[in-house]
Amino acid sequence: MLDNWLYIGLFIIAAILIPAVAVILPRWVAPRKPNAIKQETYECGMETVGDAWVQFKVQYYIFALVFLIFDIETVFLFPWAVAYDKLPMFAVMEGVIFIAILLAGLMYAWRKGALEWA
Repeated sequence: MLDNWLYIGLFIIAAILIPAVAVILPRWVAPRKPNAIKQETYECGMETVGDAWVQFKVQYYIFALVFLIFDIETVFLFPWAVAYDKLPMFAVMEGVIFIAILLAGLMYAWRKGALEWA
């Protein structure tokens, strides 16, 4: 029984160490020679004129996140819709409940004004 937990522990240690090494190792071996040209803002090969920092409204990010969430949930619904005629009634009801939860989330986002662009 403990052998199974040993493997899980090893996987957790590996899951922590591998990204940590990938982040820390370049800091040790990468050359550091900063100069004025490297510190300039670079965008699309064109030199920037004026202040390059522009603040966007948070509303745009929320709109993008709502789109992303519903887009991913559409991917989850596609296999269910393809096999709809072969599914037992339990699976059909689970899909209906899932769609109802999606509609509730959509109504919540709509009432909060997350879908308003301007």
